[in-house]
Amino acid sequence: MIIVRTPLRISFVGGGSDLKAFYGQSDGKVVCTAIDKFVFAIVKERFDDLIYINYSKKETVNCVDEIQHDLVREAMRITGVERGIEITTLADIPSSGSGLGSSSSITVALLHALHAYQNDLVTAEQLAQEACHIEINILGKPIGRQDQYAAAYGGVNQFTFKADDTTVRTPVRMSSASRRKFASSLLLYFTGITRSADEILSKQKSNMSAQEKRAKMQSMVDLVAPFTKAMEIDDLETCARLLDQNWRLKQQLAEGISNRAIDDMYELAKSAGAQAGKILGAGGGGFLLLLVPRENQNKVFKAMSAYRELPFMIEESGSKVIFDDRTYSSK
Repeated sequence: MIIVRTPLRISFVGGGSDLKAFYGQSDGKVVCTAIDKFVFAIVKERFDDLIYINYSKKETVNCVDEIQHDLVREAMRITGVERGIEITTLADIPSSGSGLGSSSSITVALLHALHAYQNDLVTAEQLAQEACHIEINILGKPIGRQDQYAAAYGGVNQFTFKADDTTVRTPVRMSSASRRKFASSLLLYFTGITRSADEILSKQKSNMSAQEKRAKMQSMVDLVAPFTKAMEIDDLETCARLLDQNWRLKQQLAEGISNRAIDDMYELAKSAGAQAGKILGAGGGGFLLLLVPRENQNKVFKAMSAYRELPFMIEESGSKVIFDDRTYSSK
């Protein structure tokens, strides 16, 4: 049996510039972090030659081509696993519509577990590239490239997306004290709304052909360098100002990124002492990220008591095998 644990992520500024529609013409940039909420992929060899898959559904099939779970199917094709296996996926939070990059984390976890099953040593870069290939090129999902890289590498990073589909990772250098202070100022609240990101992201991609929308996206990209610098020098006020600016720009990229319920939730948090925030992922629901000074947090907790909080911390590790107890066979 092999168990792989892969983190989810939160993105601060620049999100959306990891779409090919943007970075195909000018560099995309985001700054994001992995968090200590995870998805798990469990792989176990079976005596028979069937393929068993356990997720929100259960599948038992004879061959890879019959698998309905598209991420499992394509991960098995890439890694060359063909038969006699049981695969289970688990998640700390609902795996769709959260805005935490869960789909890409699952893809990375599946690839990592199946490569380990095949005794293949893989790098974070390979996992990220293969996950992007599955989700974007093979399955045609209208998503970007940051989620796969954040899941594979872990930690706090700035990613730069190039027109040739290469991705440059630059770790954000923070002292231990600055990292703790920054992380402890972040709160996550569930909006109560789950949604598919595909429709919003498809609109956002098509809107990139308009000069006005590209200019707004470029303005978001331009926030990445100063936000990263503010993180490194422990300047939370500047982080808050840039995060709020990013959210206001993001809402102008496509219809449906925000709505009345989200606006009311955000304003409630700000009136109680939150300095800034944004909806994670494509928008329209999922989790609301807030930046709140420690001295204001009790007021925010009280004001937001009707919403479910998700406590979290920054996660330094990327995808990793946490259990490997195999019996080897000739399969």
